[in-house]
Amino acid sequence: MSHQHKGLDKAYVLTEALPYIQRFAGKILVVKYGGNAMTDPELESSFARDIVLLKTVGINPIVVHGGGPQVDALLQRLGQASDRVDGMRITDKATMEVVEMVLGGSVNKSIVNLINQHGGRAIGLTGKDGRLLQAQKLLMKKTNSDGSIAEIDLGMVGEVVGVNTDVLEMFTQSDFIPVIAPLGVDDNGDTYNINADLVAGKVAEALGAEKLILLTNITGVLDEDKKLLTGLSTKEVDHLIETGVIYGGMIPKVGCALDAVKGGVVSAHIVDGRVPHATLLEVFTDHGVGTLISNQAVKK
Repeated sequence: MSHQHKGLDKAYVLTEALPYIQRFAGKILVVKYGGNAMTDPELESSFARDIVLLKTVGINPIVVHGGGPQVDALLQRLGQASDRVDGMRITDKATMEVVEMVLGGSVNKSIVNLINQHGGRAIGLTGKDGRLLQAQKLLMKKTNSDGSIAEIDLGMVGEVVGVNTDVLEMFTQSDFIPVIAPLGVDDNGDTYNINADLVAGKVAEALGAEKLILLTNITGVLDEDKKLLTGLSTKEVDHLIETGVIYGGMIPKVGCALDAVKGGVVSAHIVDGRVPHATLLEVFTDHGVGTLISNQAVKK
């Protein structure tokens, strides 16, 4: 199916998509929403319609969102510097206040509003609600030129150590669509900024989701000739990382998909969020719009 397929209408959904609807009915799909899909009005609208349609046909979508550019914009307006190490934001207390205000406030509520405007019943959450995401401080390890390992303190940056699935099961058994901001809390009540891909992966794993879909600003995982790899087994992904075909900023994204599949998620998808209705194309068509990673070398 081409990316320009015009058939994502009622007739298509009732005919060609029916086997997929039956196959995934009652199953959980965790979708990480970020990048271009979050800033282009047409893509925002198509994303919201996709999520509402999935819920309407009996599939249970859970949305986890990012918001780095929006955080950057407010920090800049406030005149606060924000440094990064390998793409990870160094988050001191003042920065954390801004991160929480943007991710847990304005961005989360605008996504909730967007889904509701398209006929859904979205509810905004952060990892602090019902202790949804239990976190601990993330210590980043970096290899020095002499081969020694240095630990870098990123401040209030965390990793997920537990997911309270009761909170989400309450929504998946109802008409509501949870929209999660990637903020976690530790045993002392301290708040942490967590990478949204990692949150989506851990939530998918904890719920035994059918699919983890990571919407990104790229076409998917590419081979050494820059051609899209549509289906990969976990073994093949490990090999591509070892041989350096998957490198740089793609490693954490692929690593997150890999961990989720190894942790029990049926399949993970790195999807081009710049394609309208990317989520539906990935769920309801044979070819999808990105790279599928599973425990079997399959195309779908």
